[in-house]
Amino acid sequence: MDDGRDAGDTGAAEDTGAPGDTARRLRAICGELSTRFFERDDVVRTLVVTLLAGQHSLVLGPPGTAKSELARELTGRIDGAAYWEILLSKFTAPTRMFGPIDVAALARGEYRQVYDGRATTAHVAFIDEIFKCSTAALNETLGYLNERIYHPENGGAPIRCPLIGAITASNELPDGEDSAAIYDRLLVRIEVGYLEDPSNFAALVRSAVGRPAGPAPRTTLELAALQRAVGEGVPSVGVPDAIVDAVVTLRAALRRKELVASDRRWRQAVALLQASAYLDGRTEVAETDLSVLTHVLWDSPAQRPVVEREVLNLVNPDAREALDLADVIEELEAQLDAMAGQSREALSEWVIKNAHHKLAMAGKRLERLREEAAGAGRSTATIDRVTGRQRAVRARVLTEALGVDASMVPTQL
Repeated sequence: MDDGRDAGDTGAAEDTGAPGDTARRLRAICGELSTRFFERDDVVRTLVVTLLAGQHSLVLGPPGTAKSELARELTGRIDGAAYWEILLSKFTAPTRMFGPIDVAALARGEYRQVYDGRATTAHVAFIDEIFKCSTAALNETLGYLNERIYHPENGGAPIRCPLIGAITASNELPDGEDSAAIYDRLLVRIEVGYLEDPSNFAALVRSAVGRPAGPAPRTTLELAALQRAVGEGVPSVGVPDAIVDAVVTLRAALRRKELVASDRRWRQAVALLQASAYLDGRTEVAETDLSVLTHVLWDSPAQRPVVEREVLNLVNPDAREALDLADVIEELEAQLDAMAGQSREALSEWVIKNAHHKLAMAGKRLERLREEAAGAGRSTATIDRVTGRQRAVRARVLTEALGVDASMVPTQL
């Protein structure tokens, strides 16, 4: 797999801060993290693009899907950056987030807060269970995310925070007006789930009991280089008229599906397109960059597939066909669920007449689609995700319908 790394590009190399070097190092970081975190290539790239755009992201998924570990590992690659993280609850006080009261000063009759090591001084923040933000902290959290400011408890002048971007995480969607206000401020929303591909799951299990082969590559980037990229490099990326026309077309297509995003969200999304092009080392946005909008233009997870299809209709014919194959795979899994409790003979007959051919053909076609997409420089994220579903359903068919150990059978059924 081509993960964007240049040979010999490691953390020991000199960070020149030049735009090309910054983008190259960020691609190397993406490649290293994608190798470490199975089935997270698109997640990693999207988080990096969001940070480059100076925006905030939400990683939405069940517990145990490496949300916090991935965020820590990514932000830990930025040398010199002040990093802050917190797990919120309904009882989290604003002072715990932005600066506790200086007790020693209070004893002298002075009311002061200690800001070091808190959100107030962080360049990158990781906020877990973001929607459990307390009512008391809500307004300050919104001000922090929207305007990068904090209003001290003593009513002093607002403090401007150096935050580049926040990575937030949650196991669930917001369930009230207060948390919905925060949700609206998170431009990028990324769904994650448990591993789909049985081979990746097996590799995960082996990694828990095996010894590391040696120190893993660890590319880093200086904070100043990232700040220059966010403040100068990304905004300088051109947005051709053809891209503007494509965005207008996409907006109209989504409106026909009754999916309406605010003008503010569309405007902020332009920086994501520029950041995507910058990460790839280009000076202008291209159609392939529009793929990042699949993480921007939905409110509920049920809407995401609709958004994804409309985006891919514009930019990626390979991925569009992969989604059609995903429908076939999902139908086969639904049939398998419906046959629960039937005899092994009935299940075997169903495999022979239906599942065998369809799963095998889907697997072969997905392989070809990936080769074509990679050869043309298009994103393979959707194809890889569908391939994971194909392998997961194949494993279920082998195990539940035929009583065969899926790990002992070649990839294709």
